[in-house]
Amino acid sequence: MLRYNHRNIVLINFRNLSMIHSMTAYARREIKGDWGTGTWEIRSVNQRYLETFIRAPEQFRGMEPVIRERLRKNLQRGKVEVFLKFVANPAHVGELSINESLAEQLINSAKWVQQQSSGDINPVDILRWPGVMEAQELDLDTINKALIAGFDQVVEDFKSARGDEGANLEEMIATRLDAILEQVTVVESHLPEIAKWQREKLNQKLEDLKTDIDESRLEQELIYLAQKQDVAEELDRLKSHVKETKKILNKGGACGRRLDFMMQEFNREANTLASKSINSDITNAAVELKVLIEQMREQIQNIE
Repeated sequence: MLRYNHRNIVLINFRNLSMIHSMTAYARREIKGDWGTGTWEIRSVNQRYLETFIRAPEQFRGMEPVIRERLRKNLQRGKVEVFLKFVANPAHVGELSINESLAEQLINSAKWVQQQSSGDINPVDILRWPGVMEAQELDLDTINKALIAGFDQVVEDFKSARGDEGANLEEMIATRLDAILEQVTVVESHLPEIAKWQREKLNQKLEDLKTDIDESRLEQELIYLAQKQDVAEELDRLKSHVKETKKILNKGGACGRRLDFMMQEFNREANTLASKSINSDITNAAVELKVLIEQMREQIQNIE
């Protein structure tokens, strides 16, 4: 039974490592105890690197190094804000006690002042003197342990929220990649038509010049035009980029930077395709490619 549980834990961890995570997420969790209530909140937005901001009550400032270390181990990128709200349980605070020795000294001193000034002693003033009234302090070690355990839980919630959003981003990107392949197919289907159109156009020009057509020279010109307008290499690279991008998505992990680089490569091929276009259908395909690439690029900015 223990081996079965252990195996499942390993599988779950492996699955999490292969997921795409968004840098935009939010998580909240309350931790209750006899001492009161602690509330953790974590929110993040996209950022080139990991940047953490922690806001906690003054008595818990000592936990900041522990919190930063846990964030560093679990996250790669993003601007992450952590908030801790703490409300002590009044019933948990011990009864007030009087420092009798200090109070006695104050009374004796006050009596002397009274004799010199013929004034009255106000008992409330004695009680207000710093150190006379003492309250039992909270057991911060116990509270810190409970709060850190709660923080570990909210970090898991936060990572899960990032994973859910990352799955949505991955689906959207995969849809756009398929749409890019569709546009590549559209362009490829027009290539024979474009070659035929180029040949007919060149023949028409030669006929208009009323000159004898040198077939070998005609073939050379056609080869030159075909090379100048050939987009087969760009189409092959686009298909290769789609394959590589899908491979990155399947591998998962912190892949935002690699995906951003791939978008630059996609853009380069789309721009070259547009510059070589001599056909409205190919021009439209190039424009559609740039729209799809930009849609992916905007979403990739949110991927860890």
